[in-house]
Amino acid sequence: MLQSMTGYGKGTCECGNKKIVVELRSLNSKQIDINTRIIPQFREKELEIRNIITQQLERGKVDCAIYYDASVNNIETNFTPINIDALNYYHDVIMENATINNWNIDNQNWLSALLHLPDVIKPNEQTTLSNEEWQAVCNALNGAIEGLKSFRKQEGLALQKMFEQKLNDISELLKEVEKYEPERIEKIRQRIEDNLLLLKQQTQQDIDKNRLEQEMIFYLEKLDVTEEKVRLRNHIQYFKQTMQEDASVGKKLGFVAQEMGREINTLGSKSNHSEMQIIVVKMKDILEQIKEQVLNVL
Repeated sequence: MLQSMTGYGKGTCECGNKKIVVELRSLNSKQIDINTRIIPQFREKELEIRNIITQQLERGKVDCAIYYDASVNNIETNFTPINIDALNYYHDVIMENATINNWNIDNQNWLSALLHLPDVIKPNEQTTLSNEEWQAVCNALNGAIEGLKSFRKQEGLALQKMFEQKLNDISELLKEVEKYEPERIEKIRQRIEDNLLLLKQQTQQDIDKNRLEQEMIFYLEKLDVTEEKVRLRNHIQYFKQTMQEDASVGKKLGFVAQEMGREINTLGSKSNHSEMQIIVVKMKDILEQIKEQVLNVL
């Protein structure tokens, strides 16, 4: 069954008097692309967290946030504190030199610059992560991953229904093409004969009917669309079969859609019939909708 790359999952786990929260959001991407927002206590495990996400989610642009739930009672503050002594020191030095050297201090921006100077932001005293907390993080992360996978499956089911409807629409349009084929061949034959009759009147020369029949058969064979119709039906059937596979099939579906596009384009170039060309345009429009949504398939 299909899975979408779009999803959301949230996992929580308590450790002592703290509640650890992991949130995952994913969008479509050609490869796995992970962006993390992790509080300092857990950053030493960032590589392991990335590996777990990569193994479980395969593809997608994934945003991962790990934090303590501030609503839990008696939770320790985990904000990174400001070193007021360092901040005052830098401020005094800058203001003193600004007076001496006639510097123009921008009151709106200088405080922001001070906060980026060395040692103004003090690291949190807790630098190591206990095994108990790490296990809690893993539990919350796995819960978020399972939630995101469930979300992906729900989205994938909606995508699959949409694809089946669109493919059926193309199949119905393909049946309409067959109604115009006899008429198309006759019109092409009549047009060629009319042009040859006009040429005969202009040149006063007879036309070799045997040669005419040979050339006409060759020309009409070049405009025959039977092979294109057969291949397009086969591609539609293969697309439906691929959607039933229990694997990541987004890229494969993209390739099948490209092949469908080639057959539809060839069908249009060979049609030489206004009604058939209108049908081909409708097929292309539906196929573009399929291609756009295939980008969201895992």
